[in-house]
Amino acid sequence: MQTVRQIAEAIVAREGGFVNDPDDPGGATNFGVTIHTMRRLGLDLTGDGQVDVGDVRSLTRAQAVDIFIRHYFERPLIGELPSILQPSVFDMYVNAGANAVKILQRLLRDMGYDVVVDGALGPQSIGAVRGAMRRGADAFVDAYGIARRNYYFRLADRRPASRKYARNRAGGKGGWILRAEEFISPQYHLSTAAFRQRISAWG
Repeated sequence: MQTVRQIAEAIVAREGGFVNDPDDPGGATNFGVTIHTMRRLGLDLTGDGQVDVGDVRSLTRAQAVDIFIRHYFERPLIGELPSILQPSVFDMYVNAGANAVKILQRLLRDMGYDVVVDGALGPQSIGAVRGAMRRGADAFVDAYGIARRNYYFRLADRRPASRKYARNRAGGKGGWILRAEEFISPQYHLSTAAFRQRISAWG
């Protein structure tokens, strides 16, 4: 079983280095840590009295790993979830914040569990997850991964500027979809034809 640090290091590797894409609402980002997160945490790495793009560039891989563990794993209580589910929820929390938990809670509601969709893990949601996992742990992990993939598709449906993250320049699966499918069993990955059918309305 992977340690939390190993999971965080894999997330950092998946996120890549410095980018400042005008189409990304997260703004300047390094190793997956956005400028907004650094401002919220007061990370003035250059010591000039303000948190700006220079601080984002100065962030190290090790610092990013520590930020993810403390603020995206420990603080939202992801460690309270069954270990087999933690990598996917942790990865999604880094990518989408509390929406990672809302996706989980909506999935639980679809399965008949009485949970509140508030983006916060508490005894009610954690208990429901454990109950759902007893009915089939691997199937639940796949269901969460598929729900993640659907979340990305819906974002791209609503926001054309985000479609480049779901579909690459060659028309195949983009980073968002590939990322979600890393946590889904291969038999549930979309075929090339199914993917093209799903995005056909995008033009």
